[in-house]
Amino acid sequence: MTGGAIVIGFYALAHQLDTRSSVELLGKRDLLEHVLSEISSQEAISPNKHRFGDLLIGHDDLHLALVDSSTGQNILSFSLIAEQSLPALAPAPANADSVHLWTASTGAQLRTVSASAPLADGRMIRYYLSLDRRQDNRLLAGFVKTSLVGWPLMLLVVALGSWLIARTSLAPLRRFRRLAASVGTQSLSQRISSSGLPTELFELAEEFNSMLKRIDEGYRRLQDFSGELAHEMRTPVATLMGRTQVALSRTRSLSEFREVLEGNVEELERLTRLIADMLFIASADHGQGLVRHEPVELSQEALRVADYLSMVAEERNLRVSIDGAATVQADRLLVQRAITNLLSNALRHAAENSNVRLEIGEHDGYATLAVANQGEPIAPEHLTRIFDRFYRIDSGRARLDGGSGLGLAIVRSIMAAHSGQVKARSSEGGETTFTLMFRATDISPSGAP
Repeated sequence: MTGGAIVIGFYALAHQLDTRSSVELLGKRDLLEHVLSEISSQEAISPNKHRFGDLLIGHDDLHLALVDSSTGQNILSFSLIAEQSLPALAPAPANADSVHLWTASTGAQLRTVSASAPLADGRMIRYYLSLDRRQDNRLLAGFVKTSLVGWPLMLLVVALGSWLIARTSLAPLRRFRRLAASVGTQSLSQRISSSGLPTELFELAEEFNSMLKRIDEGYRRLQDFSGELAHEMRTPVATLMGRTQVALSRTRSLSEFREVLEGNVEELERLTRLIADMLFIASADHGQGLVRHEPVELSQEALRVADYLSMVAEERNLRVSIDGAATVQADRLLVQRAITNLLSNALRHAAENSNVRLEIGEHDGYATLAVANQGEPIAPEHLTRIFDRFYRIDSGRARLDGGSGLGLAIVRSIMAAHSGQVKARSSEGGETTFTLMFRATDISPSGAP
């Protein structure tokens, strides 16, 4: 690239010098023809020699020769090169607009304009006005020499400049590299600073930080999941181990062993439900194709669940009422499970001899199913965490009831899989309401299946 620039510069300079020499030569020609037109006769040329000399003052590279056009006799020459121009250009036509190139015996390259011009008496005088190009050639040679000498230095400067520009431009990317190299399981909270970044990399830094945030949150959820699962599994496993060790500590009767095994079966069933619930939540959180959309009439599913849990309601003298209707596009079994979890939770915590209401409708672009019961109110600090895995308001009571602390977490995962949501509210009067909310895009037209 640099070599090409030198070649282009050389030819551009040569062209400019040629143009300048042509303009200078033709300008002097016009002055020469004006002087000749003011000389009265050929005999008056010698006495007016100083006028021709004035044309050449300060121009050592100009050479002039005058010749009688009719006889070819040399009338006046101002230098040896001027004399040499006569035989060198004698065969050339006397065209005032033509410029001729030739080389003198000294090796000098000259540009000559040769033509005939009239004197005042009309007699024609032929002139040879030559311009020595040695200064131009020296200038071109100096340009080439300087370029060849400066070329390596220029290449070094360009290379250094390119390196500095590339290093400066890539400095933000080195931030990304250093951060990526330093990120580990114990340092997921690190973020790249977006200050001072160019516009092109600012959005990349923001997305990179968002990615780290998502990874950090996912890793923390995985840690919490592992800790919670280990904590929840420890109790049934410890119970199983303790009961089995006690049973094996001495000789026991068949009925005693049977009693131990029946108790172990209960703990194993509880452990199986716990594992199944955790697997379900993990699958739902990762969106592993759980949802099969079909028209689901919420009132019909609520009726099925209420009928299924009717014996539980009768044991506590609770009445279950269902009001309203709405059809959504959802997974029927998952909707049944969500309603079952909410209704069983309401029946478990409702005051005896009270009503549990299931209200279905469409509000603000959502199809809703609300489960409300009368009982002890839930404090606001518990409402914000009540859908977390293994969260219990009363841990001891929940364990005695056989709860694992996953029922509401499962409901939240089911609604998330449907791109919906579940909300809880509790008034000081003791009414607690859990509401399933399906998006408007999941509502069938006119509520028809």
